[in-house]
Amino acid sequence: MTGTAPAPFTADDYRARMARATRTAADAGLAALLVAPGPDLVWLTGYAPPATERLTLLVLVPGRDPVLVVPALEAPDAAKSVGAPGLALRGWTDGQDPYAATAALLDTGGRFGISDNAWAMHLLALQKELPGTSYASLTDALPMLRAVKDAAELELLAAAGAAADATFEEIRKVPFSGRRESEVASDIAHLLRRFGHSQVDFTIVASGPNGANPHHEVGDRVIERGDMVVLDFGGLKNGYGSDTSRTVHVGEPTDEERRVHDLVRAAQEAGFSAVRPGAACQEVDRAARAVIEDAGYGDYFIHRTGHGIGVTTHEPPYMIEGEEQPLVPGMCFSVEPGVYLPGRFGVRIEDIVTVTEDGGRRLNDTTREMVIVD
Repeated sequence: MTGTAPAPFTADDYRARMARATRTAADAGLAALLVAPGPDLVWLTGYAPPATERLTLLVLVPGRDPVLVVPALEAPDAAKSVGAPGLALRGWTDGQDPYAATAALLDTGGRFGISDNAWAMHLLALQKELPGTSYASLTDALPMLRAVKDAAELELLAAAGAAADATFEEIRKVPFSGRRESEVASDIAHLLRRFGHSQVDFTIVASGPNGANPHHEVGDRVIERGDMVVLDFGGLKNGYGSDTSRTVHVGEPTDEERRVHDLVRAAQEAGFSAVRPGAACQEVDRAARAVIEDAGYGDYFIHRTGHGIGVTTHEPPYMIEGEEQPLVPGMCFSVEPGVYLPGRFGVRIEDIVTVTEDGGRRLNDTTREMVIVD
C-alpha cells in the first residue's frame, strides 16, 4: 500500500477533546468526568498506561483545568504523552492515599460520569471517600462522546479500512481447501500487520457449519471443498479500528448458497442505503432486517446490524431496534447483516460506513459478490 501517513494528533487536538468532553458533561448535568486507563483516556489525552491496582484517573471538572492523578513512578511517562501539556499531573507515592487526593478535586455531593472500564476497587474506594456522590457510566451518560469523528479521525479510519481491504484481496488468493481454520486465520493476522496494523483484535475463519456461529472461535477444523467460509477480521492501525466481513466459497456453491449470499448482499445494501443524517440508528437495522425477513430467513439473523468503531473496534452507536439516536455526519459504524443456518453454513457481509452530509460513505470497497476460492 502507498500513500502519505495521516498527521499525528497534537497537544491542541487533545486540549480540544478534553474541553469538549467537559462541556458535554456539564450539559448532561454531571459535576465531573472521571476517566480511567483505557480507550477514553487514550482518546482524551494520548496517554495509554496499563490498568493496575495503583490509581490513575483523569479528572475533568467544568470551569477547572484538567488534572491527571497518577502514580509518581509513572508520572515521567505520563509527562511524555502528547496531551500532557493540556493537563496538570498530580502525582502520588506508595503509602499515600490517592483517593483522598482525588476527592479533594471533586464536589462532595456531585454526580460523576466514570469510564466503563474503571476498576470496581477504585470506584468503591472513591465512593467511600465521598459517600454523598453518585456515578454513571460514560456509555450511559455520554454515549456519543467519541461517536462523531473529525476529519483527521475519518482519515485514520479510512486508512485502517483500506488495510483491511488489502488483506482480503491477498487472503482470497491463498489455498483454503485442506488447511485448518487456524492456519488461514494466522495468514490474515500476518497480512493485517503487513498492511500497517499494530494490533489484531480478531480473525474469525468460520468454515462450513462453523459459519452458523457469528463469533466462532477459530479452531482446527480442516476446510473442505464445498464449504462456505465466513471471514471477519480487524484491529487497530495508527490507533483506529478496522472491521470487515466477507463470505467466500471453496469451489462452486450450490444454488441455495448463492441465493442466501445474494440475500445478505441485498440486505447489506439496504442497510447502507438507509444511512443519512437525521435517521435513527434503528432505521439502519430495520432496513437490513426487512430484506431478510421478507425472504423468510428472519429467524436466522440473530444479531444487531452494526456497531460503532473508532479507537476501539466496538463502541457506540449501535444499529439495533430501539436505538433512536439520530445519525450525525462523522459517525462511523458497521453495517453487517447475516444469515446463520445451524449445522449448515452462515453468510455475513460487513462494511464500515461513515455518515456524510447527504448520506453515507463506505470505508470498505472490496467486492460484495460471491468470491470463489481454492
